[in-house]
Amino acid sequence: MTTFVDRVELHVAAGSGGHGCASVHREKFKPLGGPDGGNGGRGGDVILVVDQSVTTLLDYHHSPHRKATSGRPGEGGNRSGKDGQDLILPVPDGTVVQDKAGNVLADLVGQGTTYIAAEGGRGGLGNAALSSARRKAPGFALLGVPGGTQDIVLELKTVADVALVGYPSAGKSSLISVLSAAKPKIADYPFTTLVPNLGVVTAGSTVYTIADVPGLIPGASQGKGLGLEFLRHVERCEVLVHVLDTATLESDRDPVSDLEIIEEELNQYGGLGNRPRLVVLNKIDVPDGKDLAEMVRPDLEARGYQVFAISAVAHMGLKELSFALAELVAQARAAKPKEEATRIVIRPKAVDDAGFTVTREDDGLYRVRGEKPERWVRQTDFNNDEAVGYLADRLARLGIEASLMKAGARTGDGVAIGPEENAVVFDWEPTVMAGAEMLGRRGEDHRFDAPRPASQRRRDKQAERDESDQEYDDFKPF
Repeated sequence: MTTFVDRVELHVAAGSGGHGCASVHREKFKPLGGPDGGNGGRGGDVILVVDQSVTTLLDYHHSPHRKATSGRPGEGGNRSGKDGQDLILPVPDGTVVQDKAGNVLADLVGQGTTYIAAEGGRGGLGNAALSSARRKAPGFALLGVPGGTQDIVLELKTVADVALVGYPSAGKSSLISVLSAAKPKIADYPFTTLVPNLGVVTAGSTVYTIADVPGLIPGASQGKGLGLEFLRHVERCEVLVHVLDTATLESDRDPVSDLEIIEEELNQYGGLGNRPRLVVLNKIDVPDGKDLAEMVRPDLEARGYQVFAISAVAHMGLKELSFALAELVAQARAAKPKEEATRIVIRPKAVDDAGFTVTREDDGLYRVRGEKPERWVRQTDFNNDEAVGYLADRLARLGIEASLMKAGARTGDGVAIGPEENAVVFDWEPTVMAGAEMLGRRGEDHRFDAPRPASQRRRDKQAERDESDQEYDDFKPF
C-alpha cells in the first residue's frame, strides 16, 4: 500500500460567481417601486498553503480532483448572494507547483506560504447595481463568471541542510537516528527506507536538519530502483554526505567504487556540482570494515574529500562529524544572499494600452482579445435582448467598434470575442452611438418618472450629459 507520495497531478477548479438578480420592488399601491435585484456571490478560490505538519502528497494521490464552492445567486429585496468558500489545500514545506508542460508556477517554502491555484469567478451584478439616471429600470442582470480551472503538478523537494547519499544499507538511516531524535525504520536489507527521513541536529550553537535520500543505485538517474523518485530531494540541501559501507558483503563493491557510482548519478541528475561534500566511512566497528576504511582513506583524501570514519551502531566518531557538518552548514548560510523585504512592484499600464486587441485572421474573421471584453461576454445572458444591448454599449464605450472600423471591418463581417476554443461569434452591425435607439434608451421606463426634487433632476441631467460626452469621445473620427 502506498504510504508516501512526493509527486502528483492535481486538477483544481475554483467556484463560479453567482448570477445577479433582475427584480422590481413591489408593494401595495406601488407596484413598480424600482429595481431591487441583488448581486451574485463571488466563487471560492483554490489555495495551496504550506503546512509543516503535512509531510506527503498522499491525499492528493487518492483524490486528485478538487473544487471550491460557487457563489449563490442574488435575490430580490437587494439581497446579495453568499460568497463561495475558499478551498484550502495544505501541502508540505518544499512543494514546487508546475504546469503540465513543466513550467514552475510557484515554489512553496516556509510555513504559511500560499499560492492561488485557481481564482474564483466574479459574481454578476443585479439590476439594482446596474440602474442609473439613464437606466432606471434594467430588465436584466449580469451572469456570474465561471471559476478558473487548472491542471497542475505538485512535486515535493525535501527542505534540509544536509543530505545523506549512498547505496541502500550503507547506514544512512542508522546515522540519522543517532545524530538526531528521528526514528526511521531500520533493517539489514536493501530499500528498507522508502521515504526521505528528516532529523534535527544540534552541534554547539548551530542547529541544522539532516535527511537521507534512499534508493540510489547504478542507473538511478535513468529511473532504476527508487533513485529517480528521490533524487529531487537532494536539490535543496546545502551539503552532501557520501555514506560508504566499509563492511559490505558484496564482492564487487568497495567504498571508492561506490562513491564514484553515486557521484556519476548525481552528475547525471545535474545541478549539484557546487555543493560541498563530506565522506563518511561507516561500520568501522566491524574489524574488516575498520581495516578497509584505513586502506581507502588516503585515496579519498587525495581526491580532496574530508573523510570521517565512524560507526553509527557503536556511536564512534559522531561528535567530530556533527561539528564538521555544522561548520559547513554555517558557511553555506553565510554565503547565501540576505532575503530582501517584501516589495510592492507597481507596473502602470502604457498610455496607449486599450485593454484589448483586434486582429484580422486569414479567413477574414476579426478576433477581439482582452480581459474586459471576454469577461463581459461571459456575463451576458444572450436570451435577453436588453442584456445584449447593454453588452454592445459597453464594448462600444471601450472603443472596440472604433478599432474594428480602423481595422477595416464592414457591416456583416464576422467578429469573434475570446479564444478560438471558446469564442462568441456574431455578424457585426455598427451603431451610430452606443445606446441610441429609435424607441428610447435601453433600460428606461417612463413609469418610473415620478416627480423628483429639483436637486435630483439637476444631478440626473448632468449625469446624462457626462455619459453622452463619453460616448461621443469613443466615436471621434480618426
